[in-house]
Amino acid sequence: MAEDTLIKVISQQTELIFYNMQISMKTCDRNYLICGVPAWRYVYHTLHSCDKWFVNPNEYTEPSIHVENLDKVDIPCDKVLSDDELWQYFYEVKNKVMAYLASLTDSQLYEKPKNCDFTVLELILGQYRHFMCHIGILNGTTIAKIDKYPMVLGLDAWKENKLDGKLFDE
Repeated sequence: MAEDTLIKVISQQTELIFYNMQISMKTCDRNYLICGVPAWRYVYHTLHSCDKWFVNPNEYTEPSIHVENLDKVDIPCDKVLSDDELWQYFYEVKNKVMAYLASLTDSQLYEKPKNCDFTVLELILGQYRHFMCHIGILNGTTIAKIDKYPMVLGLDAWKENKLDGKLFDE
């Protein structure tokens, strides 16, 4: 196997997950209530989790927009983030994660970051699971509200660079 093949695959998959999150963010109604909480908080919750857990949850600094419980959708919080703040945070997290992946080698996937109980690979896979779960929830709100299915890009379209910018699967 070529050197760092796994990291290249992980980087590609991570770009694809962020692309799909962009579609969800563009198509969901930010104020749609999910269990009594506006959808934008689920967006923030997902991004915050990725920001904290993709690299090392024990070596983490909260973003400047964060206030206590903003990331916990089951606990009330008075702070409201604007779309601009959410998009800025999206790009900050994406850039941080992609730079981190660019610094890794395949052999590091099996190591545990400092003071962390999980390997690098476990942290990454955990965020894939979490990210796609919440993309599904956000897309479900869009489907329920407007009866349109937000586009979810897969490997075939990604590898063939068929990113046509469509937001809905029509």
